[in-house]
Amino acid sequence: MSAKGLVLVVEDERPIADLVRLYLARDGFGVHVEHDGAGGLAAVRALRPVACVLDIALPGLEGTEICRRMREDGDWTPVVFLTARDDEVDRILGLELGGDDYLTKPFSPRELVARVRALLRRAAGPGEGDRVRALGPVSLDPARRVVTVDGRPLTLTATEFDLLGHLLRRPGRVFTREELLAGVWGYASHAGTRTVDVHVAQLRAKLGTAADLIRTVRGVGYTADAGA
Repeated sequence: MSAKGLVLVVEDERPIADLVRLYLARDGFGVHVEHDGAGGLAAVRALRPVACVLDIALPGLEGTEICRRMREDGDWTPVVFLTARDDEVDRILGLELGGDDYLTKPFSPRELVARVRALLRRAAGPGEGDRVRALGPVSLDPARRVVTVDGRPLTLTATEFDLLGHLLRRPGRVFTREELLAGVWGYASHAGTRTVDVHVAQLRAKLGTAADLIRTVRGVGYTADAGA
């Protein structure tokens, strides 16, 4: 296995799977490919990859169902969804089930590799210091990758954790969706700003009674504000 770790690719279109394998391998990853949902789920459990690239429309078991079962098992390995359907419902469903990012076909394999690298950098730990950040009842420890509300630990995806951490770095500062895409996801595209909205909604749901700390600034973006 490569020193960068093994990436699992589950894609039933073999030319796409082969292209993704090639580009990930060129970047130094080990790659294991499955072409159906059942094989993909078995590979997740047996191989423990560092990241998963899951097509949504798979034979037998869809990519979203693989992700749902992973999260039920307590497996929070970063997941990037691929979809041929330019349909917001697919994207939102995937993210709500615990996915971290998505790409719509056709996509650039270089962009996919960049997304995987960005997810793994975030999952590995903080990029700028390990100071604990607190706002109201919420505490975030970048070094330990732990978030608590009133002392109760929360289970967050890597993306949800980094989104919250980004907002807590500058409490009261309003971030545009494009700024959050660039700072958290590592890319900026107006077409991807819906991703930010979905993750904010999921983060608020997990924060429960502390959800109001993340405030929407209409027409601009989001801020973390204890006075909200």
